[in-house]
Amino acid sequence: MQWPWGKKLASAVNLLESNRAIASHDIKLNGDVWRATGLDPFIVYRLDPRGFRGPMLVELEIEAIEGRVYPRIYLQTSKGFNQNTSELMRRTGAGYYKIHLYAWQSCRALRFDPAEMSCAFRIRRFTLRPVPLATFMVRALRDGANRGDAKPEARRLLVAMQRAAKNGVSFETVSGGQKQRSSAARYLEWISTFDYAEPVKPSVRARLSQLSSLPKISVLMPVYNTPKALLEAAIESVENQIYENWELCIADDHSTATWVKPVLDKWQARDSRIKVVYRESNGHIAEATNSAFAIARGEYIALLDHDDVLRPHALAEAAIALAEHPGSQLVYSDEDKIDEAGRRYDPYFKPDWNPILFRSQNYLNHLTVHSAANIRKVGGWRKEYNGSQDYDINLRIVALLKDTQIVHIPKILYHWRATADSVALNAVQKSYAVVNAEKALAEHMRQTKIAGVIEMVPQTTWHRIKYALPKRPPLVSIIIPTRNGCKILKTCLDSIAEKTTYPKYEIIIVDNNSDDPETLAYLDELQNSKKAMVLRYPHPFNYSAINNFGVSRAKGQVVALLNNDIEVITPDWLTEMVSLALQPGISCVGAKLYYPNNTIQHAGVVLGIGGVAGHSHKYFDRNANGYFGRLRLAHNVSAVTAACLVVRKKIYKEVKGLDEVNLAVAFNDVDFCLRVRQRGYANVWTPFAELYHHESVTRGAEDDPEKQARFNREIKYMTDKWGADLIRDRYYSPHLTLRHEDFTINVD
Repeated sequence: MQWPWGKKLASAVNLLESNRAIASHDIKLNGDVWRATGLDPFIVYRLDPRGFRGPMLVELEIEAIEGRVYPRIYLQTSKGFNQNTSELMRRTGAGYYKIHLYAWQSCRALRFDPAEMSCAFRIRRFTLRPVPLATFMVRALRDGANRGDAKPEARRLLVAMQRAAKNGVSFETVSGGQKQRSSAARYLEWISTFDYAEPVKPSVRARLSQLSSLPKISVLMPVYNTPKALLEAAIESVENQIYENWELCIADDHSTATWVKPVLDKWQARDSRIKVVYRESNGHIAEATNSAFAIARGEYIALLDHDDVLRPHALAEAAIALAEHPGSQLVYSDEDKIDEAGRRYDPYFKPDWNPILFRSQNYLNHLTVHSAANIRKVGGWRKEYNGSQDYDINLRIVALLKDTQIVHIPKILYHWRATADSVALNAVQKSYAVVNAEKALAEHMRQTKIAGVIEMVPQTTWHRIKYALPKRPPLVSIIIPTRNGCKILKTCLDSIAEKTTYPKYEIIIVDNNSDDPETLAYLDELQNSKKAMVLRYPHPFNYSAINNFGVSRAKGQVVALLNNDIEVITPDWLTEMVSLALQPGISCVGAKLYYPNNTIQHAGVVLGIGGVAGHSHKYFDRNANGYFGRLRLAHNVSAVTAACLVVRKKIYKEVKGLDEVNLAVAFNDVDFCLRVRQRGYANVWTPFAELYHHESVTRGAEDDPEKQARFNREIKYMTDKWGADLIRDRYYSPHLTLRHEDFTINVD
């Protein structure tokens, strides 16, 4: 077979040369920063008028400034640019990407798509260079994986060459680079790509050098009969800190193991920053921590369990966070677990400060750094709360702080040791800790004047607060838009009437041009029987306007927006949602919605997924715990769906309701929640209000050109208005995927 006209690539091509970029779309260059201005950003680079062919390697070094980058390249062949000549580049390090390809046809241009959503970035290096054919063949045999990560298969090379002949170009990643990896494998990949490594140390030191002050951080470590190797590893992890202004305050809680004292004496003699106090009797962890605190002289206090490990940059990142957030008094980080062989697993990529979640779960845990003054103010650790002594002191301290004084560092700074008898491995090992956690939470409720009762979440070690309603519960106006669909509307209304235990509510049906005789007869029956108020909205479908119209006629202090395809499951659904909506500072409350097959349809909204927003844990099993308990615990979210949303009418009117001008159909609930949040209110999702959602049964699909055009306009409106907020959801980690709704680790 003759090669198509073109030449082999003889040397590397620098795509950043000034004359290479010949076209762009939805993207602008300001100085050296590229910024996406739309939903389809790309840059086209000229290669050569005659084109290039053969095996090549494309390498990219890119710095993401805002958002996330998902670099994809397209090669222009005789068939132009299309999906068959494109591939996502493989991440090979923080900001480094590459992909091997084989150009069967001559390629005259390369298109670079940096992302699938709003972002800003700098391109440091972008090159195309020839490689031996054998290199491409080896890469294709392993499907683009590193040596040892995948067994070579001759079938892959055959497929690669067939694609090259058919499409003009083939890539090393024969499976398309979209292979599913296990959670453990994804985390190992994340570690190798994103986590702190020794070469990063100079940059951490450089950041520290810019700080105006370097406060002393006292690390408190209670010790009792710690296995020698684990004790040495814990102390050594402090000794190896990049940050130097620390002291390690160790309190030995009258250990009986003979090796403990020699080890502690050795380290104390070796470094003057290590101080040891030997207790004369065993007082358990709370009193031992107090003994360590008594010898601490630092402005800030960090906590370290005697068999755990700090990351080398842990205290440096804490000091930087304190400096970057003036007035902050509590910082906490992400964490993972480490087994006795030193293997890391089960990372907890945490949200930013989430007070509702914290009332169920001590998710701060490790690493937590407190102002020493606050610890003194609350009187230190209390022995009556052993096992949950840290949860107790955290609860007492956060009750004194503003939300802005609590700062999350989204980095793994702490390894929690999982040994045979540790809480990290099995929380049930210390059931007394669960009892004491409930005691601490009950006192926190008294301290903060929260009325309610505490219950255990079944089959977990977590707690639930059932918030109390006022003695005279407010009237709730349930607003239900509808059009035809008599059967589904009747199912909705019957389930409300038969199951809802909330004592005071009215139902307002807003009919949007129903013309089905059965539906019209049913609506007349509802009106005549006074089971519901029926309002007519004789205008084109506009979900926002319909709800606003319904709310304008509502008599209740609280409104519940409800789709007509909702079916109640839990009788106290409305009690749960209203009791939360009436809490100070809370606005919108969302429910746990299921598809009819008992999988999750809605568990809160995560900003940024798919470019605008997505539903948390979509398609998870009804009984799943979710990401570290998110499906079993009430927690703050950025937004909730208006398919079942409860909010005080005063707040609804304060922000002028749903946006009926710009968001007639999609994203009006997300926009509403974000506008409410702008006013200083918080949005909450609860798993204790359960309902079925038969998902848009009466509205139909978004499948005609007019609807799709409207949907695209609404996407653009959201990205233009809320771009910065959509890039980083404060209740969702930047290390979790924005491509899917399943909380998997982002390694793309």
